[in-house]
Amino acid sequence: MNQQLRSVMLWAVIIAIVIISFGLLRKASNKEVDLPFSQFSQLVDKGEVKDAIIKGSAVKGELKSPIEGATHYTVTLPSDLQNFTPELVKKGVDVKASDSNASQYVMALFYILPAVLLIGFWIFFMRQMQQGGNKAMSFGKSKARMSPQGGNKVTFKDVAGIEEVKEELQEIIDFLKDSNKFKKLGGKIPKGVLLMGAPGTGKTLLAKAIAGEADVPFFSISGSEFVELFVGVGASRVRDMFEQAKKNAPCIVFIDEIDAVGRNRGLGVAGSHEEREQTLNQLLVEMDGFEANEGVILIAATNRPDVLDQALLRPGRFDRRIVVPRPDLKGREEILKVHVRAIKLSDNVVLSIVARGTPGFSGADLANLCNEAALHAARVGKKSVEMEDFEFAKDKVLMGSERRSLILSEEERRVVAYHESGHAIVAYYLPNADPVHKISIVPRGMALGATQQLPVDDRYNYSKEYLEDQMAVLLGGRCAEELFLGTITTGAGNDLEKVAEIARNMVTVWGMSEKLGPLSYKGERSPFGALWEGGSNAQYSEDTAREIDEEVKALVKAAKDKAMNLLERHRERMGSIVKTLLEREVLDKADFEALLKGEPLPLQSHVAREGQEPEPAKEAAGDAPKPPPPSLTMKGRLEEA
Repeated sequence: MNQQLRSVMLWAVIIAIVIISFGLLRKASNKEVDLPFSQFSQLVDKGEVKDAIIKGSAVKGELKSPIEGATHYTVTLPSDLQNFTPELVKKGVDVKASDSNASQYVMALFYILPAVLLIGFWIFFMRQMQQGGNKAMSFGKSKARMSPQGGNKVTFKDVAGIEEVKEELQEIIDFLKDSNKFKKLGGKIPKGVLLMGAPGTGKTLLAKAIAGEADVPFFSISGSEFVELFVGVGASRVRDMFEQAKKNAPCIVFIDEIDAVGRNRGLGVAGSHEEREQTLNQLLVEMDGFEANEGVILIAATNRPDVLDQALLRPGRFDRRIVVPRPDLKGREEILKVHVRAIKLSDNVVLSIVARGTPGFSGADLANLCNEAALHAARVGKKSVEMEDFEFAKDKVLMGSERRSLILSEEERRVVAYHESGHAIVAYYLPNADPVHKISIVPRGMALGATQQLPVDDRYNYSKEYLEDQMAVLLGGRCAEELFLGTITTGAGNDLEKVAEIARNMVTVWGMSEKLGPLSYKGERSPFGALWEGGSNAQYSEDTAREIDEEVKALVKAAKDKAMNLLERHRERMGSIVKTLLEREVLDKADFEALLKGEPLPLQSHVAREGQEPEPAKEAAGDAPKPPPPSLTMKGRLEEA
């Protein structure tokens, strides 16, 4: 505290000196002319003198008209005319008196000021060098933020949906609480733990929970905060961070987004990443060098483990790697329970249904979903959050807000209705496709309509039959336009992109082509391959590339034929669905299945619209919730596979 007070006082002195110097310089900038007494007397008689400040025999003041470019003057009175003041007053000159010693003080300060200013800056600079460990301006000081013991309130109660990960991390907590338990048997706790997972899965929250459970100091820093413009600063910050951690051991050091500093070395061109590599080298030494880091456990998080340097991943450094996955059905329900603690829920909210309708959602996605539901309920004046609010929030998170200002013509609405109905009918009659849950022609986000499918359960593996049926569902909209409208539109652009991705992965990644066999044609490629290999970066011959293209086209054509045949067989059902969809804009699962079976429709479905008072919920507890549309969830699920 004393050091901080001295720094504040030093800054105050420096600022005061600067302000005074500016004032003096501003006064010095006013140009003055030295007048003889005879000329001064003539100017007084003519009334050209505005004021006069008398300091003994010296007179200074301002003229009404400039002389030689100056409006200020100085004059020395003769010894026999010291009492010249009455004459000046008679001529209308504003006369003031001043102590002659004041000017001496000002002049003394003017000469002393540069020396004082120089000494002040020198003292400040030396203090900064000492405080920063001989590093000018504290560039080399660590930017890690420390939460002291007892200051972290996050525990494992705030983390849900990843029970296996919590069990694996329990060893670290036990070691921090009682290290002798492991040392008696000769065991050593891992020096580093690397948390790997998609964004939003809770890696940072896990690190905070570990520190909260163990009740130890917690240092947190981002990987990008190590690297600066000046070479050597990052390595210095790493050293300083570990020095602080050793003083507070046992403790936890958490580095978020470590891939910013821990990428593979040697990829920089002409030393362009030398500073980052020096920082990484220092981190490697601190983690497993000659000096032991007793009681300091390093936890890092990344969603790009594939780009990390291998020396960082070897045993002795990050010797425990833990994958933090997206939560499954049960995990999503547990996460929802955590996020609705502060939300007043209605009796009709069933979190298991909400969890079932959100496959592929991360913890951050579910937190956003709960918040949007609460905001919507408050916006329409409800006293509690109902199931309808969760349905509305899910549609908003997945597809964006309703575009009520977008007015579609009747012809465009008819095209969208046929397009979405084509998706729905193909999905309903294919045995391996996910069940249809909602059809909508209400514009949201970038989409003019959507067909939502609800998976029966979370999928972790995909069969060839499922992928073929999924491609047929995606092509159902384009086929419906072609078959019933006699034209095609740009509305199928996103569907075609997904179909091409699935078909190419089936051939080149998953080995599902009978012609090409169980081979993978997707290998790692050098970023300079096209330059060094004569413009070709392919891992296979041109003949093989041609065969791959042919197989991809064959898979897409087979999926299109399947969709066209289904739509042709169910022409009558297609007409009734399109007609009802144009009237209601939204069809839920019950409406859709009733139309296909020729049964009377249930009561008008509830459609949650922004800015409108919601109607009572029609959905019963046993009904399935609305899932993400295939175009939004299929890509994520295939990437996970």
